[in-house]
Amino acid sequence: MRVLAIAVVLCVVATAAYTQGRRVPSGVRQVVPYDSRVVFTRIAYNIGLGGFGMGSSAWNHDYPAADRNVGAILDYITHARVRLDGTNVLTLDDPEIFQNPVLYVWEPGFWTIRPSEAENLRKYLLKGGFVIFDDFEGPDHWENMTAQVRQAVPELEWIRIDERHPIFQSFYRIEKLDVPHPSMGVIPAYYALFEKNDPNGRMVALANHNNDIAEYWEWSAEGLYNPDPTSNAYRIGVNYFIYALTH
Repeated sequence: MRVLAIAVVLCVVATAAYTQGRRVPSGVRQVVPYDSRVVFTRIAYNIGLGGFGMGSSAWNHDYPAADRNVGAILDYITHARVRLDGTNVLTLDDPEIFQNPVLYVWEPGFWTIRPSEAENLRKYLLKGGFVIFDDFEGPDHWENMTAQVRQAVPELEWIRIDERHPIFQSFYRIEKLDVPHPSMGVIPAYYALFEKNDPNGRMVALANHNNDIAEYWEWSAEGLYNPDPTSNAYRIGVNYFIYALTH
């Protein structure tokens, strides 16, 4: 029944999100007032000459459809209470990040972290926060992402995980990580940071390397990609949030 429910919600909710338009906000910072409900929170970052402009093609990739769509699925499928009337766009040195248990970072291959952001990210992760990195490919992008994270938590090392890890069983039982990159012929791999580098401990960060899970979320209303990888991408997303909210 949940498979059917995902298909129905993808058609109804994702279409609604699309018809609201991929409009560009007047400013970068966007905050939904905190009321204890989950708010999808995207991180904006400096990409050098492009600055924080919403016209860039890095941190704001898939905005806002992916954010709205996965939030709607999470609200519909699970018992999580999710804000559906807006999403957050914050920088890592914004104190508002501590009101949000999950942060999502797009295209970290182009990400540059500032000292104040690294300090705040460290505090956020050590206090129980969880960050997801998505939409980046190849060794150069990997090296850039890990170099930025290292400034916040230099003592932690990335550990490769697979479908046997509890994060992939937290709501849906995923027996095979069968979500190919939607536009590139690369082999996806999943890596995580754990407290004290203990893979049995609390996960504080997750990287979808050589993949773009959120691309499926963005285009689910248009049917750009086949139903199976699209539905599986939503299942993975739901599992990420449920794991983060319960660990």
